[in-house]
Amino acid sequence: MGDFFQNSEVTTLHNFRKRSLENLEQELIEFNKRRPIGLIIPCLYTEIQRPAFINMLSILKDVPYLSEVVIGLDGANEHEFKHALEIFSVLPQHHRVLWNDGPKMKHLEFRLNEENIHIGNSGKGKNLWNCFGYVIASRKVEAIAMHFADIVTYQRDFLARLVYPVCNPAFNYKFSKGFYFRADDSKMNGRMVRLLVSPLLETLKKFVGPVSYINYLQCFRYILSEELAMRADVLKNLRIQSDLGLEIGILNEVVRNIPINRICQVEIADKYDHKHKSESFDNPEKGLSKMSFDISRTIYAKLASDGCIFSEGMFRSIKATYQRVALEMVEQYCNDATMNGLEFDRNKEERLVDQISKNVYQAGISYLNNPNHGSVMQEWKRVISSLPDVLQEYYNMVEADNGITVD
Repeated sequence: MGDFFQNSEVTTLHNFRKRSLENLEQELIEFNKRRPIGLIIPCLYTEIQRPAFINMLSILKDVPYLSEVVIGLDGANEHEFKHALEIFSVLPQHHRVLWNDGPKMKHLEFRLNEENIHIGNSGKGKNLWNCFGYVIASRKVEAIAMHFADIVTYQRDFLARLVYPVCNPAFNYKFSKGFYFRADDSKMNGRMVRLLVSPLLETLKKFVGPVSYINYLQCFRYILSEELAMRADVLKNLRIQSDLGLEIGILNEVVRNIPINRICQVEIADKYDHKHKSESFDNPEKGLSKMSFDISRTIYAKLASDGCIFSEGMFRSIKATYQRVALEMVEQYCNDATMNGLEFDRNKEERLVDQISKNVYQAGISYLNNPNHGSVMQEWKRVISSLPDVLQEYYNMVEADNGITVD
């Protein structure tokens, strides 16, 4: 059944399943002539030989509308980097692999540190930040999509639908975010959206009111999706988080830089599945436990920057209210799953809510004790201001790593 519901200033672009992929791609081929299209894939070396990525690569090599593919490679030594170059050589599009652990990248990071520009520890955020830098330096594309390498349910129309809104010259959007139903063949997934973000935002409305920031976050159908696309001129202005609050942090930056009526979300798949994080009940520094802490702290920091005042007592109340709201939502999800014949482990979900509630509180106390402690990397605009020659140096460095001689 088609869903045409619009509920906010963030436009929702649905999939009415009336248009063929061939027709959509033909338009994108024409758009690419006027507004060249690129793709960023941050990944680990260990991911690029897994079935999910092998399937993804087999699809991407036949995509006809891409002008550039940028792969950010983490966790690779020299031999593994050269192996990665061989793997990606099947791509007919202009493509470059960033050796994030290579000596040239480490030297650049040293130069940045000398200028008091710190870009954090290795991870998805830092990898994405590196990829942004190369796209800015190469100047080959005007619209860029981004997704990670662990998508089990990847299909060809996934990318086409994601990038279409920022490529179509008749549209005014500068940023699009993908959404979908998070599930595998047997059960409902998306635990951090269902059990943390949705109930936490409802909880915070009771304490700070329906402020514009919370309303903005609640516009998104799947707020933690890692798939997005934007105009390339936006990249210079985004501060990227290096912790597990990455997706919320990007949305914070997007609304800081782009009018809300130029932001959209687009349905890119009927269902979606990727590699799952563990609950980490016994280790708050890993998995979903660490993720819930980082996301909560990111939301609190943004609300505080908008003028909201928090206290330890308020965070105790937020914890208690969150837990009540989340448990009520667990019953809703359980009923929904039951009616649709999906497995649902209610005990495990309620146990995860208990764990998250502790992190909802601890993230608040962490913010109160050290509000200036963050994991946000500086935007590339500041890097360029401090080191005017950095883009050319960066471009030459990546070309050299990829065996390309620069004149």
